[in-house]
Amino acid sequence: MIIKQVILVAVTGKPSQYPKDDKKEIAIVGRSNVGKSSLINRLFNQKLAKVSSSPGKTRTINFYEINERFRIVDLPGYGYAKVSKSISKNWGDMIEAYLKERPNLIKVIQLVDIRHAPTQQDIQMYEWMRYYRMDGLIVATKIDKVSKNELLKNMGIIRKNLGLSEKDKIIPVSALKRTGMDDLIKELEELLEE
Repeated sequence: MIIKQVILVAVTGKPSQYPKDDKKEIAIVGRSNVGKSSLINRLFNQKLAKVSSSPGKTRTINFYEINERFRIVDLPGYGYAKVSKSISKNWGDMIEAYLKERPNLIKVIQLVDIRHAPTQQDIQMYEWMRYYRMDGLIVATKIDKVSKNELLKNMGIIRKNLGLSEKDKIIPVSALKRTGMDDLIKELEELLEE
């Protein structure tokens, strides 16, 4: 797939403001500071998602329409300690409402930082995804920051801690070096063909 056109079609937290058509959607979720905005920008080959040195900047659900064919949905990051509990709860409610009720949603891609074992919130998110049958695809980010030995070891830790099955996929990527992005795009193509 060649991404020729990307349009930000909606920025909202309210289901009433979601796009109304039936285009398929693939959501991206992950802990604050996991590199979600960088990955989205690299995927699109343009700077649309705001990258910040302070995590927790995405506070809305952002709908990006790709090639007038499908949408990538950028969900707010979870788990940032400096965000107040009331804001964090609102984000959680917003994410849950989208994931639970959106008929367009065909897959959720969960990002985890390869440098660290999955957090309790990462595990809870994956369990939630498994409950709603949206599990099976993890993207391990920031692989340029670990050695090859650490990469293999840490992918094993991610697989074990999240309770992944053999058929569940982990795609290691580096938005900085563009490593793994072709594998991710291939996976998106396969999801859209199902």
